[in-house]
Amino acid sequence: MSPDGSGRRTDLFDDVVRVRAGNPGMMTGSGTNTYLVGGDRLAVIDPGPDDARHLDAVATAGAGRIRSILVTHTHPDHAPGAARLAAWTGAERVGSASRDGFTADRVVGDGWQLAPPGPRIRAVATPGHASNHLCYLLDRQTADRSGGPARLLFTGDHVMDGSTVVISPPDGDMGAYLASLQLVLALDPPAEVIAPGHGELIGDPAGVVAGIVDHRRRRGDKVADALRAVGRSTVDELVPTVYDDVGWERYPVARRSLWAHLRLLASEGVVAVDDPDDGHAVWRWVPA
Repeated sequence: MSPDGSGRRTDLFDDVVRVRAGNPGMMTGSGTNTYLVGGDRLAVIDPGPDDARHLDAVATAGAGRIRSILVTHTHPDHAPGAARLAAWTGAERVGSASRDGFTADRVVGDGWQLAPPGPRIRAVATPGHASNHLCYLLDRQTADRSGGPARLLFTGDHVMDGSTVVISPPDGDMGAYLASLQLVLALDPPAEVIAPGHGELIGDPAGVVAGIVDHRRRRGDKVADALRAVGRSTVDELVPTVYDDVGWERYPVARRSLWAHLRLLASEGVVAVDDPDDGHAVWRWVPA
């Protein structure tokens, strides 16, 4: 492991290894999780930042077996390492879009499956945090020899351990995010464990995701109540009231999700605004 923490390898199950990038921070927690999945033919899920030490640790863990690089979304802490890792390994880069500096060799959508003899991985479209977000479901059909779950869902930034996912308009969309959470709840058979893009493995996916939905709904109600009380307001004026339970240092991040809540309320006809894509617009309560 390097001095900055990159290259922290953890063997989670017989066929799943996690290598954590050395990019801890308020938005990334303990760092971005890169996963190597499979046996003789490996898929890397989220190569992380373009950090040579981190990617060297990933390539070393792959030991010449990396065949695919799957990207959940193209944010800078998840996708930039794909180019360097592909150049080193010859692996195919897979994602829902080529954008934000990421080039997909194969553009895929909901229901795509990694071809055998690779691991049984299926893409699940989960827009919301980003419009191009995918989760990846590893379906072993039976539990592995190390006691790992039969179905493990790699969630990128759709569901994270120990922190709230930021929804940043206009690419981020609260309505799409809530719908995607419901999609995760409706997986049949259900996922048994979540492997997030940041933090540790999450047990009880159904309970955790249902809690996230409830938290978002309650926050949305708080946004509606705050705007109803004043009649009209900007996002920044509402932040101290709606996020009175977080420190001021988090306001710049919180304002993005508040904006996303207002956009959702506007789509429901509860509030009005001249331009929902303007983060500094004045939002107006619409009387029933």
